[in-house]
Amino acid sequence: MEASAYPLMPEENGTECGGGAPATRSAYYGGVQRPAQNVLAYIRKHGLLKAGDRVGVAVSGGADSVALLRLLLELRSEIGVVLSVVHFNHQLRGAASDQDEEFVTQLAGEHQLEFHRGSGDVADFAAQEHLSLEAAARKMRYQFFRRLLSEDRLNRIATGHTLDDQAETVLLRVTRGTGSRGLAGIYPQLRVDSQSTIVRPLLATRRKDLETYLTELGQAWRDDASNRDLRHRRNRVRHGILPRLERNLNPRVREALAETAEIARAEENYWENEVSRALPQVWNAALRALDLSRLADFPLALRRRIVRAAAESLGLRLEFRQVEEILAGGAKSQMLSEKWLVARRKHELRFEASDSVSEPGDYAYPLPLPGCVEIPQIRARVEAVLVSGNAAQGYNPEQLLDRVCLGDELIVRNWRPGDRFWPPHTRRPKKIKELLQERRLTGAERKTWPVVASAAEVVWVSGFDVPARLQPRKEAEAAVAIREVRLSGR
Repeated sequence: MEASAYPLMPEENGTECGGGAPATRSAYYGGVQRPAQNVLAYIRKHGLLKAGDRVGVAVSGGADSVALLRLLLELRSEIGVVLSVVHFNHQLRGAASDQDEEFVTQLAGEHQLEFHRGSGDVADFAAQEHLSLEAAARKMRYQFFRRLLSEDRLNRIATGHTLDDQAETVLLRVTRGTGSRGLAGIYPQLRVDSQSTIVRPLLATRRKDLETYLTELGQAWRDDASNRDLRHRRNRVRHGILPRLERNLNPRVREALAETAEIARAEENYWENEVSRALPQVWNAALRALDLSRLADFPLALRRRIVRAAAESLGLRLEFRQVEEILAGGAKSQMLSEKWLVARRKHELRFEASDSVSEPGDYAYPLPLPGCVEIPQIRARVEAVLVSGNAAQGYNPEQLLDRVCLGDELIVRNWRPGDRFWPPHTRRPKKIKELLQERRLTGAERKTWPVVASAAEVVWVSGFDVPARLQPRKEAEAAVAIREVRLSGR
C-alpha cells in the first residue's frame, strides 16, 4: 500500500512527495466527499469502529496511511472515536527512515494527536530469525501494535491497506496456489483479543483515489523508492502485471480481484459453520482419530475441510496435496511434518506424534538459511548457501532451489516412510524408499539417508537433483544450494 517506512508490505506504496497548492473550499468538498463517504460506508458495513473507540492510526508517511489519517480526522466526530498516531521505524533506510519518522511526528503535532512511536533493527531481527526483510518488518511492526493494544492505551489500530493491496494479495496467492481461504485475501479486521482489533478501513478504496484526495487537500506524503524495486514480487505485480491485465483483459481487474476476496470470505464463513457441525460427528479428539466410514458420507468438499480442520486442531497446517493423499488412502502411514504422521487403522484415520513411532537412528535438526548443521548419526554436515547474481553461474541449475519456494524454516532429517520426492525429468513423484532402492542403497545407510524439508514437503534429497518446479526462475532474486559434506567415511 504505501511508499514509506513500512517497506514492501501491503501498506507501502506512493508517489513522490505529493501535495501541491491547497485546494479551494469548494474544490475540497467536491474532491473528498466520495472517498470519505466510501470509507464511512465500509466502516459501518463491517462494524470496524464504534463510538468511544480509541483508534491508533498506523502512519508510515506514505500516501495510503496519510490519507487514512486525514479521512478519519474528517469522520471522527461522526463516528465518535478518539484518534492518535502510531509509527514504527524499521531502521532499514538510514536517514530516510528517520525522515519518515520526523514527517509523521510533525503530522501528529499539526493535528494535536497523541503520538505512539516504536523502532527496531529489522535487518538484525531478520538475520536472527532467518526471515525475509519483508516478513521481519511485518512481524516487528505487528508486535508493536499488539503491545500498544495489550497496554490498554488503544482498543483499535487502523492500517491503510487499500483495494489495490487486496488485488495484489489475491493475485499473488493464486499464482502460488491456494484455496478459498487464501483467496479471501486481507480481512477487514484482525481480532487480537476479546476487546481489541486491527482494522483496515480502506479495503474498498483505490490508491489512486487516495492520492487525488491528498492532492486536492494540499497534503504532502513521503515516498519509499524500494516500492519500485522490481526484484520484489509484489512490486512486479503492482507495476507490471496488474497494469498489463488492466490494458489487455479487464480495466477493472483490481476491483474484480477484490470482489473475489469478498466472495471467498463469505464462503469461508459458511464452510466454517458447516465444519463445526460436521467435525464432532467424525472426529475423536481424545484418540486424534477420524471415523472413515462416517467421513465417506460427506461430499468431497466437506471431507477435505474436515481433514484439514482435524489437523489444525493439533496445530498442523496441511497443504492441498497432503489432504488429497490422505483421502486417496494409498499408504498405511504418511509423514505430515517433523512432528506428525497419519496412519490408517481399520476404519479410522489416526494422527500420531512422529516421536512416538521413531526408531533408533532417526534424527531431525533445524537447518539455518544460510548456515549448516552437523549430523552425528551420519558423520556429515549439511550446508545451505544463499546464491545470487553471477555466483549462480558456478552451480548446476538443477541443484539450486528458488528461495521464494522455501519456507522460513528448513529441517534436515532422515527420510521417513511415506515421504515422496519428484526428481527432474521424471513423470511423477516417487516414494523416497523406491528412489533409494533404485540406487541399491541398503541397511543403515539407506535408513539414515538425509533429506531437507520445507514445511511438510521434501525439497532436497542427498544425491538427487531438485524438483523442476522448485528450481530458480530466470528472474529469481536468490537461490539456495544445499549440499552434504562428509566428515568421515559413511
